Amino acid sequence: MDAASLLVANLLSPVVLAFLVGMAATLLRSELEFPQPVLNAISIYLVFAIALKGGTELAAADFAVIWKPVLVSAALALLIPVLVYAAGRRVLRLGVADAAGLAALYGSVSSVTFLAALTFAAKAGTPAEPFMPVLVSVMEWGILVALFIARWAMRRESAAGAAMPIGEIVVDTLRGRSVVLMLGGLAMGYVIGEEGFASVKLVFEDAFRGILVLFLLEMGMVAARQLKSFWQAGPRLLVFGVLGPVVHGCIGVWLGQLAGLSQGGAFVLGAMAGSASYIDAPAAVRAALPQANPSIYLTSSLGITFPYNLLFGIPLLYAFSGWLFAA
Repeated sequence: MDAASLLVANLLSPVVLAFLVGMAATLLRSELEFPQPVLNAISIYLVFAIALKGGTELAAADFAVIWKPVLVSAALALLIPVLVYAAGRRVLRLGVADAAGLAALYGSVSSVTFLAALTFAAKAGTPAEPFMPVLVSVMEWGILVALFIARWAMRRESAAGAAMPIGEIVVDTLRGRSVVLMLGGLAMGYVIGEEGFASVKLVFEDAFRGILVLFLLEMGMVAARQLKSFWQAGPRLLVFGVLGPVVHGCIGVWLGQLAGLSQGGAFVLGAMAGSASYIDAPAAVRAALPQANPSIYLTSSLGITFPYNLLFGIPLLYAFSGWLFAA
């Protein structure tokens, strides 16, 4: 499939259409909304489901196969927060806290973008390796890297008292919902294996895509509410929110190829690298950097990067992976 066909196929997929319906509902001032407890349950389900299935596949994985992808994922978890923090300080001209907050969100992984990329790769006939959730867990540590950068920078500016102690940052990150669910699901899946997973397959695999569509419906509504902040953010944040995923995503695909991943696996790794968290990372930023402005990091991640990735970034990144693997 060429880039145009991939773009059309992505725009007509259930997850993207659900996202657009959600945006339209908010713009039309519909009464449609999800109760917060339901949203929490859906997000918990999605993260735990992919981790549980990944753990069962990890049990059968060969360490000789996964060590290189794990290594490049760790490299991305270190590199991306550094790049984003530098761009925030020098290009966007943000303060230490705001630049570090931006780095934390982009250093983490958007679970929804990850799931959308997995679905897209499978639909395109190039499914990713089954151990990809392991790489998500590794890249989640980009949050910690960003918060360490903030602490170091604040000390240099003689404002160390505004930062959370390193020990508390580590504990707070380990307690994060996505980290607990991902690591716990991986461990559980590893223990029960494919035979044990078969007993819960109906809930955690067969129903998965339907629940993902519901979540994208809500994400569309949330993104539409960010439109006002989007226009107020200025052109520099807009350019960053689009170019950042392109640069990070291409680096991720390239490193994935070097690590021996298939085209689908390298593409999904690139989509992970080009994504930005808007569910769990903001909670860590609020706890560690309360002085950071949410309208900056949330507008960039949720109002700009997430819609771009979902509508255009994923198919274009897949086209890039096809070109790279054909070269």
